[in-house]
Amino acid sequence: MESITQWINNITGLNPQLQSNLFTSVFIIFLLWLIRTIIIRIIWNKTEVVQQRYRWQKITTYTTVTLGILLVGRIWFEGIQSLATFLGLVTAGLTIALQDIVKSLAGWVFILWRKPFSLGDRIQVGEHAGDVIDIRVFKFTMLEIGNWVDADQSTGRMVHLPNSLVLTEVVANYAQGFEFIWNEIPVLLTFESNWKKAKEILRRIVSKHAEHLSQSAEKRIKEASKRFMIFYKALTPIVYTTVKDSGVLLTLRYMIDPRRRRGSEEAIWEDILTEFAACDDIDFAYPTRRFYNNALEGKPEARAKVPEYLPKDS
Repeated sequence: MESITQWINNITGLNPQLQSNLFTSVFIIFLLWLIRTIIIRIIWNKTEVVQQRYRWQKITTYTTVTLGILLVGRIWFEGIQSLATFLGLVTAGLTIALQDIVKSLAGWVFILWRKPFSLGDRIQVGEHAGDVIDIRVFKFTMLEIGNWVDADQSTGRMVHLPNSLVLTEVVANYAQGFEFIWNEIPVLLTFESNWKKAKEILRRIVSKHAEHLSQSAEKRIKEASKRFMIFYKALTPIVYTTVKDSGVLLTLRYMIDPRRRRGSEEAIWEDILTEFAACDDIDFAYPTRRFYNNALEGKPEARAKVPEYLPKDS
């Protein structure tokens, strides 16, 4: 063994102590890689659930990398006997030289600890929204939604964001809590339309498509109330009445799964168009300009008085 060490020293110039540290480090890295590979293969044989495979792959990667850094670091820094001192020096150096990376690392710890979102959640961070498909030490990846695509549907782009954003930006989670969102569909009718009849039709349509979700949402709220102060007095679909410049606005409000928002709007609008087409006393309104003669068209008791010196039809 000494002859081999001396031979390597003659060829490479590495002294015996350096050779020992190098071979020990390689052995530790190989051993940790082998253990990780065995664990992953066992998990792969035990389950085909993609989420569980992903989590185990991440857990084993983070664990082996952390152990590798600590064990190899102890070998190369034998003069520093205190592990706390070693970690303190490393942390101080990283904080000064790699501030952005340290912030992202702190954000990663925050994500794992407080769980503002998890893998598969639909979230919005600042101006970016999407479904979380990967969480790494320094960045997380989302499959983008919205942008130039309507109704929160996917654009097909992957957006990589630094973990530090969760510490500085507002994070909105579509899935956390009771996993439903409120959606509204405005329907504008002319003032001459039978708005009461239209409101009843809309109430029937929205109940048909969304009332069954209210029961599921109520159960989710009871579960979420154990962690968050979430409460609603009414979860059933409703139709609100408002007056706008161009007509009477009837707004359908109902609960829906965020990923089914566009499909539900399509189904509801198709029923609305079909129902209203069969009603002669209901018509859609849109911004228009017309001349309104109150003296002739207004209600009898609310018409403007025509001066006696003007003809009645003027």
